[in-house]
Amino acid sequence: MFKRLLILLAAVAAAVAALAPSASSSSALQAGIYDEGQVFYGNTVRVFNQLDQLDPQLIRVNLYWGGKLGVARRRPAKATDPADPAYRWDIYDRTVRYADAHGIKVIFSIWSTPTWANGGKKPNRAPTKAIDLRNFAYAAAVRYSGTYEFEPDHIMPAVKYWLAWNEPNNPAFLSPQFRKVGKRYVTQSPADYAKICNAIVQGVHGTAIKGEKVGCGVTAPRGNNKARGVRPALSPLVFLRGMKRAGAKGFDAYAHHPYYGKPNETPTTPPPARTAVTLGNINTLIKEVTRLYGAKRIWLTEYGYQTKPPDNIFGVSFANQAKYLTQAFNIARKNPRIDMMLWFLMRDDRNVKNGWQSGFFTAGGARKPSYTAFQRFARSLSSRG
Repeated sequence: MFKRLLILLAAVAAAVAALAPSASSSSALQAGIYDEGQVFYGNTVRVFNQLDQLDPQLIRVNLYWGGKLGVARRRPAKATDPADPAYRWDIYDRTVRYADAHGIKVIFSIWSTPTWANGGKKPNRAPTKAIDLRNFAYAAAVRYSGTYEFEPDHIMPAVKYWLAWNEPNNPAFLSPQFRKVGKRYVTQSPADYAKICNAIVQGVHGTAIKGEKVGCGVTAPRGNNKARGVRPALSPLVFLRGMKRAGAKGFDAYAHHPYYGKPNETPTTPPPARTAVTLGNINTLIKEVTRLYGAKRIWLTEYGYQTKPPDNIFGVSFANQAKYLTQAFNIARKNPRIDMMLWFLMRDDRNVKNGWQSGFFTAGGARKPSYTAFQRFARSLSSRG
């Protein structure tokens, strides 16, 4: 009788364990969406109503320091003061307030250098003086601290998640990647980026307001490590080691974009190139982050599969997009180091040649099966309490 009771208790314990979250899984995972085209330029009421239905915990947008949507298109007199007349926060205030009203947290990715801060160069060039970027990050963190009164008796909602730049190992976002010293080339972008990362970390954390977290890295999945050619770029692991050597420090999480490279790659497929880091070999990156920085949290701040139609080169079927989305988010949920994963996009770009077609909606507004797949996963996270 006693033996039978032990067997019964063991069976009950096993059943309970099977229903409980895995001890090795990430209990903190948040699912989100990155589609600033819709958030900034779409019909705001419609877009946020759609977000309500999709139920993400997070939305990511760029917070442009310079450029067309730049907050600081001219040099401020008092750069640490968010009320300086040179600053134009309107589109970002609107986004934060709408997101807060819909119960969604915002991730701001600070990037794009204004011409006054880099000697009249393009937005993808690093600032001449890191203190200019640090002061801007400070002003932004104060404005979105959750304590800033932007109008009498009206407090701006808080933004707690920040990213330092976007894909700095990609020359489209940070240039140059290399520089010539004598007869040879040496890497340049990791050194420039270390200053960018540190400036944003110091600015955001310099407010002494509790709870803000800053992610650095934000790396693209591939790079050829070749100084010569049409598009010189650094692979993520080479870039990671370079930014460590250059003194990048103090950040709370390492962010990465683990995109697939070919349509026949599933989320579990290791990339064909040893220099790439996709979701299929994400633990390679995590291992290197751990070696260099310890057990930093990992944020996957951009990921997606394009569909065919309309993309006949990189697209997968509608059914496979939904299938791969579910697989990818479950990989993230099971990894104890990954805290967030963001899908790019919500709605397909109409420009098939130069845009991206990984949305939950077609450009015409029709739902793809990935809509339901994301919604189901996001709600499963919300139901955990």
